[in-house]
Amino acid sequence: MTSDAQTEAPRTRAQPMAADDRKAMIVDAVIPLLLEHGRGVTSRQIAEAAGIAEGTIFRAFGDKESLVQAAIEKYLDPEPLRAALRSIDPALPLENKVRAALYLLRERFQSVMRIMPVIGPQRPPVPQERGEFARIIAQILEPEARELNWPPERVAHLLRLISFSSAFPALNEGIEFSIDDLTRMVLVGIAGSSAHVTGPTTTPTEASCS
Repeated sequence: MTSDAQTEAPRTRAQPMAADDRKAMIVDAVIPLLLEHGRGVTSRQIAEAAGIAEGTIFRAFGDKESLVQAAIEKYLDPEPLRAALRSIDPALPLENKVRAALYLLRERFQSVMRIMPVIGPQRPPVPQERGEFARIIAQILEPEARELNWPPERVAHLLRLISFSSAFPALNEGIEFSIDDLTRMVLVGIAGSSAHVTGPTTTPTEASCS
């Protein structure tokens, strides 16, 4: 009879992780720690979260500050937002497209607010192509371009302005606007009407009106 040891297939040693993949893995592990602990996060906490030895961190990045900067740049990378905006179907009704764009933009600004205490007084990295998101939204709104009161690119900046201001917790505490509220605000303002609006708006509480 053949023993289990004799029949067991030979084990292969796991291939070592490429340097760039290892750095990306460490960055992904440190981002939630930065949001929770700020710059006070320790290399030991990072190593435990990433499942690596502390020395690996310093071999990959040289020092903790370089890792923190790499994590901030990864967190602020605008490409995921652009990709999400590009995924909005231009064939959707205008209300749906505006709602989707506002949701994505506000989520982006709220996430930026969360990382600002980590960034501190230094100016955060600014994307090279500030107008890229406007061009993407303009393409989404192109089917209704003739019905809009402003060119689609300018409407894109209006969406950015409204979503940005609604993302500040201190400015909106107790008077929060839902994405449906913001969508109606964009499409009809405070006294207009639009055939493109079909959804209900949020009813404010007495506290939010006082």
